[in-house]
Amino acid sequence: MLLPRYQFEYLEAGCDEAGRGCLAGPVFAAAVILPDDFEHHLLNDSKQLTEEIRYQLRIEIEQNAIAHAVGIVDNVEIDAINILNASFLAMHRAIEKLHLSPQFLIIDGNRFNKYQNIPHQCIVEGDAKYFSIAAASILAKTYRDDYMKQIAAEHPEYDWHKNKGYPTIKHRETVMKIGYTPYHRRTFRVTDPQLQIF
Repeated sequence: MLLPRYQFEYLEAGCDEAGRGCLAGPVFAAAVILPDDFEHHLLNDSKQLTEEIRYQLRIEIEQNAIAHAVGIVDNVEIDAINILNASFLAMHRAIEKLHLSPQFLIIDGNRFNKYQNIPHQCIVEGDAKYFSIAAASILAKTYRDDYMKQIAAEHPEYDWHKNKGYPTIKHRETVMKIGYTPYHRRTFRVTDPQLQIF
């Protein structure tokens, strides 16, 4: 069962990212501030939900959130600063776009670069523990999927409308056969088996 808040005495934003393990496309992150009494029986880590439910939940999150925003770091920036720092930067950009400034941040994962002077707490598997992080995971995932479906029309041979840039066998084989697109992350090794864990 997910919990509503980590710190009840502060205006709290949950943050999460999507697309960290992809071969192509940006990394997206979201920051979400929910009302103290918000709950939803379907809301969970975006990876545990069907695509249809994720998009249904996005509408409800955006209608009910006190504030929400999405940040993006493209593949060129990812190659320049590495994917870990790019994930942090995408979260920073999402937080910066919030129309309300949070007083506390809860971050999915075990590492984060501090944003300004706002205190934070990293929470491993936080998207399965707190509603605001789960909500952020939904927004980051669905907005990134929208982007990948859009650019899939430019390069249909990579099957991005299905794999969303993740290193599926077909995606890897296509890269090895015909090469990279302007959307690919050049610092990611196509044959690196570690990419399969994301």
